[in-house]
Formats: sequence, structure tokens, C-alpha cells
Amino acid sequence: MTYDRLVCASCAAPVSEGRCPVCRANRERLQQESFLGGLNPMALIALLAVLVAAVALLAHQTV
Repeated sequence: MTYDRLVCASCAAPVSEGRCPVCRANRERLQQESFLGGLNPMALIALLAVLVAAVALLAHQTV
């Protein structure tokens, strides 16, 4: 989940703006937890397609 649509329960502002200490702390936590969060969906689909092609190529070479 991205934090750009989250609303802070403490100050009722978007978490992405970081208006209060709670917003800033949660924004930092969400940024650190996201492993593939920096990649857009098309990049993830392309990565998956490359992996599937590599597995198919390896399977074809062993036959």
C-alpha cells in the first residue's frame, strides 16, 4: 500500500505531507518497509515476463 492516500488519525492530513510527528514517523516506516514499492506495476509485469521466459528457456534446453 502506498502512503499517498493514507490519512493520519492524529492530524487528519495526508500522511504523504508529513505535517505532524506521527505522519512523519509512519511515512518513514512505510518507505523502509516497501521492498518493491519503488517499482511501478508495468516494471513488475516486465520483470515477471523475463523470469517466465528464462524458466521456459532453461526448461527447453534441458529436454
